[in-house]
Amino acid sequence: MKLLIISDIHGSSYYAEKILEIDKRESPDKIVLLGDLYYHGPRNDLTKEYLPMAVADILNSLKDRILAVKGNCDAEVDQMISNFKLENNIIMDVNGFRVFFTHGQKYNIDKLPKKEIDMLIYGHLHTGFIKKKDGIIFANAGSISLPKNNTKNSYLILDEKQLVLKDVKGNIIDKIDL
Repeated sequence: MKLLIISDIHGSSYYAEKILEIDKRESPDKIVLLGDLYYHGPRNDLTKEYLPMAVADILNSLKDRILAVKGNCDAEVDQMISNFKLENNIIMDVNGFRVFFTHGQKYNIDKLPKKEIDMLIYGHLHTGFIKKKDGIIFANAGSISLPKNNTKNSYLILDEKQLVLKDVKGNIIDKIDL
């Protein structure tokens, strides 16, 4: 199974359109959204082309392949405009690995869930990375629309062979072979 993993769109229709381009280029089986879909949040500047309903339209066009977790900027009303469910966390077996997907404000590299997992993949920090610690692979998708700490607009690809962090143009930033 090949997964496209995206986090922290924050209402940018410009970067939501990029998701369609990335989807076409990468051809994933599923798209995992790690939260903060529509609202920019009080600590962030407005995103490029801030149009939350346009983002909803784009994401809803992909609804049959979307798995999504709720971020700290997502609210009940966001579920009302989404044709897919926003979960608190998602645990699933992917290519022989037990993967825990979450937004990152509660569980992250410094605070693990009380579950047996091989990977913890999250967003929230707006800073993409891939690290291995204590036998667990940790990855942050960064932010597709509002990267921080001099990182690039990014996303993750998880397939049978590797976990890859890429910029929106598809250039590899980091990867780990599985």
